[in-house]
Amino acid sequence: MLKSLYIKALNNRIYLKPEPEKNEDFTLKDKWFDKPFAKSKKDFSIAAGDGSFNIKKFLMFNYCPVSAEALIYDGNLINIEQSEIFEMDHVPFLREIIPNYMSIFELKCCLKAINEYDVDYYLFDGSILGDLQNHYPKGAKQPSDMKNLDKGVIKLFEDDINDLSSLDLSFPNVKRNVFAHVSGEGGDEFKDYERDDVYNLYLSSIEKLLVLKEVLKKNRKIISISKTSSNNDLFHSKAPDIGILDQLTEKQGISKIIHKKVKDSTAVPFPVYNEFFNELWFTIFYVRLKENKNILKVELPYYVDKDDDLITEIVEIIKRDSAEGYPYLLNKAHNDVVITNKHVEELLKISRIYETTNREQLKR
Repeated sequence: MLKSLYIKALNNRIYLKPEPEKNEDFTLKDKWFDKPFAKSKKDFSIAAGDGSFNIKKFLMFNYCPVSAEALIYDGNLINIEQSEIFEMDHVPFLREIIPNYMSIFELKCCLKAINEYDVDYYLFDGSILGDLQNHYPKGAKQPSDMKNLDKGVIKLFEDDINDLSSLDLSFPNVKRNVFAHVSGEGGDEFKDYERDDVYNLYLSSIEKLLVLKEVLKKNRKIISISKTSSNNDLFHSKAPDIGILDQLTEKQGISKIIHKKVKDSTAVPFPVYNEFFNELWFTIFYVRLKENKNILKVELPYYVDKDDDLITEIVEIIKRDSAEGYPYLLNKAHNDVVITNKHVEELLKISRIYETTNREQLKR
């Protein structure tokens, strides 16, 4: 079987290049502008963060290590980190729950960096707008008794979130204190084991939004950077804009500025602070910081006019501490937190967990 696949791979060796389809316009006119950028000479402190998780599936449970880190540079390098190992049952939407936990850790590290170290700029890995557009998984149930969380419950969340002495998850405490029946303490009120998973997914989604709201109160400090993106606002092609620009350009430069309002691109209402999130604007553009290096997508969680010098200033800030066209702090944070399969195997040995996956015999 593998031999036939190798032959097919050899027969299909081509240089991948976007080819215009009918009615597609891949012209760069008014969409991309070659422009060299200097490194910022401003005096500022900067931070960056990233998160990671892995899931090892066993017959009886899932082993899920999660980690996050924020790195702060103000002449010295300071790190804030949070990590945990979760042993999870085989439940629906596990691959949405664990990323929620990672995002909460990542956002809390970010919030602590901003609040306690007063950084001027925070480089956020990924797309905040994308997170808002997909704030709850499609097809996932929402607990009927939680559709309208009262102010007391939200305050419990917010009090815990704002106590940055701990970066642990807040929702288990809220669930314990307010919704005791969810964990089975209510006897007949909780009989379906899957229902606990529904609550965990919903409450962790609530917590993620509440931490994100606190972060976005300092929106002028936030710069989101993505290495990949599926957006096609520039070319309206099946291929993403970032891929087309990467193929058709080589020099340093910047794309046309795009503005998006959350309520125009999100179909599902937010369960908390719906008006706050829906009224947010995002300024989006693509940039290459070094010739022949990767295109990056940059999001600013506020409205910036296309002629505003702030755009150039932001690019120069990103470039100041970049190496090979990518921010050094983001790269270091990624390398610090990434959890590989090899790391998981080491953690399992340390924890003395010797479970079966029922696939061991395939390796003999």
